[in-house]
Amino acid sequence: MTFLQRLLSALYPQTPTQETPMPTPIKLAIVYYSTYGTNHAMAEAAAEAARQAGAEVRIVKVRETAPQDVVNSQDAWKAQQERTAHVQEATPDDLEWADAILLSSPTRFGGAASQIRAYIDTLGGLWGTGKLANKTFSAMTSAQNPNGGQETTLQTLYVTAMHWGAILVPPGYTDPVIFASGGNPYGASVTADGGPLKDTDIASIQHQARRLVEVTQQLKR
Repeated sequence: MTFLQRLLSALYPQTPTQETPMPTPIKLAIVYYSTYGTNHAMAEAAAEAARQAGAEVRIVKVRETAPQDVVNSQDAWKAQQERTAHVQEATPDDLEWADAILLSSPTRFGGAASQIRAYIDTLGGLWGTGKLANKTFSAMTSAQNPNGGQETTLQTLYVTAMHWGAILVPPGYTDPVIFASGGNPYGASVTADGGPLKDTDIASIQHQARRLVEVTQQLKR
């Protein structure tokens, strides 16, 4: 080292640079039930946005509880079952693994579909040992018409999550897209008409998924 280099080194000491460790990705479990395909499409839209936000995503469907002969009696129902045969069925382990939970259910008479409730009834062991506490939770739904009980479905799902000690992350009115898609602050709610999701529905779903990931990231810092 020359004299000049030693002088510069003394005047301007170099401190070792430390690389900032990469944050651990948020683990998001998207649990859904879908009779004809709407909530499956909602889950896929949410997963796309969550992955773009940096989350590790696991999409799982709850087990069908309707008798197979009933499913077979409706072509659209049977076709959806066949289309999603590759999707893993949800277990309590999926929620234990997750940092964040996004649950998507059709509305049935003002509440979640019985298949979703049956899955929730398997979670007593996790609840009893506190393993659902402090996870973030958000919910989505669909119904045949805008006033078919979508809000009560979401509210009752949030009440369930409150029993777990989960941290609720509804979308609220945090983005203009909420108004464009129907104005439901509790969660994305799609009017299922048998067709593909509307662009405004997809935007609302994806905003909700990103918000869930971002809030979870802040809580885990």
